[in-house]
Amino acid sequence: MPLWLLLMLWIGSVAQVLSYKLKLQKSMTVQEGLCVHVPCEFYYPWLSFMSPYMSWFQKGADVNQDPPVATNKPNQKLHERTQGRFFIRGDLQTGNCSLDITEVHKGDSGTYFFQLGTYSYLDTMFSLNVTALTHTPHIIIPGTLESGHPRNLTCSVPWAREQGTSPIFSWTSAALTSLGTRTHFSSVLTLTPRPQDHGTNLTCQVYFPAVGVMVERTVQLNVTYAPQNTAIRIFQGSRIALGTLQNTSSVLISEGQALQLLCVTDSNPPAELSWFRGSPTWKATPICRSPILDLSQVGAVEEGDLICQAQNPLGSQHISLHLSVVYPLQLFSPSCSWEGEGLRCNCSSRAQWAPTLRWRLGEELLEGNHSNTYWTVTSNSAGPWANSSLSLSGLLSSSLRLSCEAQNAQGKQSAAVLLLPADKPEPRTSGVVGAVAGAGTMALLSLCLCLIFRVKTGRKKAVQPVQSTDMSPAGNSGSGAYQYQSSTDIPAAPPPPAEARPISEEEQELHYALLRFPKPKYQERKDIHTEYSEIKTHK
Repeated sequence: MPLWLLLMLWIGSVAQVLSYKLKLQKSMTVQEGLCVHVPCEFYYPWLSFMSPYMSWFQKGADVNQDPPVATNKPNQKLHERTQGRFFIRGDLQTGNCSLDITEVHKGDSGTYFFQLGTYSYLDTMFSLNVTALTHTPHIIIPGTLESGHPRNLTCSVPWAREQGTSPIFSWTSAALTSLGTRTHFSSVLTLTPRPQDHGTNLTCQVYFPAVGVMVERTVQLNVTYAPQNTAIRIFQGSRIALGTLQNTSSVLISEGQALQLLCVTDSNPPAELSWFRGSPTWKATPICRSPILDLSQVGAVEEGDLICQAQNPLGSQHISLHLSVVYPLQLFSPSCSWEGEGLRCNCSSRAQWAPTLRWRLGEELLEGNHSNTYWTVTSNSAGPWANSSLSLSGLLSSSLRLSCEAQNAQGKQSAAVLLLPADKPEPRTSGVVGAVAGAGTMALLSLCLCLIFRVKTGRKKAVQPVQSTDMSPAGNSGSGAYQYQSSTDIPAAPPPPAEARPISEEEQELHYALLRFPKPKYQERKDIHTEYSEIKTHK
């Protein structure tokens, strides 16, 4: 066989093999509304003799009657479903038969084949699977959202292709917002956050009109802000006793009671809560670095201003509470002493609020700061303390009725003082006038002894004695007594005298203390003499 004939046969067989060569991805899955690029390469040896037109058909189509889904042939009618969305991006000279599909519909799912001229590559086809769109927009928040500072937020769909109809962006938020610039695949929102926007939702929705699909993303705003709405909650026991305070207020609490103060605030990031006594100064050390301040037994030390300070890196806020301790009414036992030619008695009381002190002399009520020829009353008060003194001059007798009374809005207490004569007193050389016969003195003494005996035996409870006080001028000696009776209902200047003590609610009986009446020394006489005692009184 001639050589040229062998060569022609070999070329023909190679051409037949190469003419069917098509490099194409067998299948691809894409989400609805997106775009897809299908790479394709072909080879044909007699390309110069082939038609320059390329087309894509859906499997099962009649290439002589049915329109292609894509073609590079001018004025060629295309399939209605794919018109404007399927494009051949290839080049005949380079053997590129790539197919681009924009805004993929679910109806685009199927199998497609390529045709070059009149030759269809039916042995190598491409399968497209369209699924529901699951991609969501991206929301970009630059930096930290701080209250009062505007920030630009961007919503984008970077997974979408530029071909096709532009999507429609929309924002939903309770915060103060305004729309900024936008591109084909992004939208900018200017947001000015407020404290109340912390934790709220911000939603970006993207609608693809070509396929009627909408996707969205929701984020929760994290807004930082300084402490606000700081308040103090007051607890007693297991229940809220006085509610919640948000402004400077004064709280009254009885002495000795327990109190728990809880400081709360609204801030982001969370604030550090500290308690101070009085206004906090720069670098002052708090009395407690905790939201809870426990006062197990309220007393004078706890009284005053308590301040809770809430602080975070963005600022601070504080709230103050004035704690007023209510002291129950306390009347301290009166004390009496001789001063010059008269008798001076002192009475003290403490309470919150400060009580009023007054004296009762017989039927006469003495109060305030007054004086006359026979008596002088001096009263003063400071803080919870009230003090009063009574100076008596003139006649003193065992029939003298004297009492000190303390009273405020919480109650009343009183202490009665009863002067008793001495057993063998002598006349005073000064300041006392008149004389009483010895028989009268003995009678008074007997009467007092009977009274004492009756009081002591008539009480079921033993009488508690109070301390003796020497009130005699120097160089004199003698003895006498006064007694007082206390009565209480309920409820701090100089304290009461050291020898005084408060009268409790349980002490409802008579109490005694010794009062020494001064008398001059006398010489004993061998003959019978008359004993006498001299007491003046003013009624």
